[in-house]
Amino acid sequence: TIPQARLITPEQLAKALQAANQKPLVFEVGPHTLYAQAHIVGAEYMGAGSSDTGQQKLRERVKSLPKNSAIVLYCGCCPWGHCPNMHPAYALLHSLGFTNVKALYIADNFGTDWVNKGYPVAKGD
Repeated sequence: TIPQARLITPEQLAKALQAANQKPLVFEVGPHTLYAQAHIVGAEYMGAGSSDTGQQKLRERVKSLPKNSAIVLYCGCCPWGHCPNMHPAYALLHSLGFTNVKALYIADNFGTDWVNKGYPVAKGD
C-alpha cells in the first residue's frame, strides 16, 4: 500500500497547482477514456499503471528527471481501495529511486472527487 504520508488530497493538489512557485509534475495513470473526458490541467497521460505499456511510458518519461522531482500520480477510475493502477505506478517510481512522489487520494472517482468539486479540468487528448 501507499504510505499515508505520501497521499495528497484533491484540495491540497488544487492549491499546489495554483501556487506561483514550482508546480509538481502530474501523471495520470488510469484509462485513456477517462483522461480524454476530463483530466487535471497540465497532467500528462502515462497509460494504466497496472499495464506493461503504462509502466514503460512512465519509466521513459522520468528517466532524465532528478530523483527529487515533485511528482503526483492519479487515476480516479474507481474507489481508492479498488484501483488497480495507483500502487503499481507508485511502486515503480519508488523502485527507481524517486523520493518526492505523492499519490492523489481519490476516495470515489475522478468525477466525484475532482470535477464535481469545481477543480480545473482540461478535456481531450
